[in-house]
Amino acid sequence: MVTAFAEMLKCHAAPGRVVWIGLRPGRREGVQTPGSAEVSLDGLAGDHAKAGKRAVTLIQAEHLPVIAALAGMDVVKPEQLRRNLVISGINLAALRKAALRVGNAVLQVTGPCPPCSRMEEVLGRGGYNAMRGHGGWYAEVLEPGRAALGDSVTLLTDAE
Repeated sequence: MVTAFAEMLKCHAAPGRVVWIGLRPGRREGVQTPGSAEVSLDGLAGDHAKAGKRAVTLIQAEHLPVIAALAGMDVVKPEQLRRNLVISGINLAALRKAALRVGNAVLQVTGPCPPCSRMEEVLGRGGYNAMRGHGGWYAEVLEPGRAALGDSVTLLTDAE
């Protein structure tokens, strides 16, 4: 029975996809949206993040409409949330502590990325609470590489 559960945890319906990339050159600076980015141990080139467990931030594309609904908005755009990568098609919450291939880089999902108090400013009253549980994930860079729009996001297996 343990083997079946372990296998279930590794099973995803399909790979995910990178649907948006954002670079934050500095605190409170505008977000840049390139079609691709170099991923180093420090995070995405051009972003203000630092090496370590919080080098890259990811958010689930499917959560954007949920955040919008909870914030009383029609639409929430990724640049408003200031995460690095918006991923569609694979459940990021199910990938906590897992190693992922994103493009040709390898990231390890390290933990949830809570919303910051700035969400009240960006999304309006209740914006912080609208993002709670939907704020995305931090990741550490295990292998540098390049990530681009449309790139596959897959769970690495023990054999890789």
